[in-house]
Amino acid sequence: MYGVFLVAGLALGAIYALSGVGLVVLHRSTGVLNFAYGAVGALGAMLAWQLEQWKVPEPVAWAAALATATLLSLAYGRLVAPFLSYREPVVKAVATLGFALMILGTANYFWVEAPRRLNLFTDSMGFELLDVRITGTRAVVFLAALGSTVGIAVFLKRTRIGLLMRALANKRDLSAVLGVPVQRVETYAWLISGLLAGFTGLMFGALVRPNPGALTFLVIPAIAAAVVGRLESLPMTLAGGLVIGVVESMATLVRPIAPFRTAAPFVVAAVLLLWMQRHRRLTFSGHD
Repeated sequence: MYGVFLVAGLALGAIYALSGVGLVVLHRSTGVLNFAYGAVGALGAMLAWQLEQWKVPEPVAWAAALATATLLSLAYGRLVAPFLSYREPVVKAVATLGFALMILGTANYFWVEAPRRLNLFTDSMGFELLDVRITGTRAVVFLAALGSTVGIAVFLKRTRIGLLMRALANKRDLSAVLGVPVQRVETYAWLISGLLAGFTGLMFGALVRPNPGALTFLVIPAIAAAVVGRLESLPMTLAGGLVIGVVESMATLVRPIAPFRTAAPFVVAAVLLLWMQRHRRLTFSGHD
């Protein structure tokens, strides 16, 4: 029984981690903490579900979800974000929150809360591991989290665009003076973040349920995972997301705390941050 909850937690945590990676990439490049991340993915997932109901081929529906999320992210990044580029970080974050509420309101207008299921072909695939059946969707999510973390880390360190994205967030003026194509570099960041948002929204909708509110609030554990990585470290963001997912899932087995399992992102983030801070202090003390 524990294995089932562990597998479910790892799959959920992989989605949190992948979403956190999307947030970290964008923040490192633009300085924006994107509260609209979950809403962008939610609209894509809801559109995919609707297209499936209209008997549109599933691959077309999935492609539409990815395209919708990517285009929404790009639209905000090109049309709104440049006007806020010199504002305080909190102003940038609140602006994305407003964008999230607009998307959520639109989605709720078309799709009220109701039982739904988003079908992926990977749902019917799977394998047995230690007497636990792992569906193809869960395996894909976990591998995507690992692959994206490694791939994006390599991209940021080894490519010209990646290096420019790393340097841009807090040095916009200097970068522009040095001839860096600021808008083009930021466009890459919004594109990558939007694509990841579309993918995680689609996967989350398949694993949980495709409802606008539930998908939009995916951003909360994603932000918690990103905070564990201090909005900078991709490996720590991955680890934070996986731990949050496992703790949230395993808490279901403990009756007294099961009703409060949704608080797992905040608890895990706080505990890990305190542990890292303590470890850092011990390191500094050792040097002294």
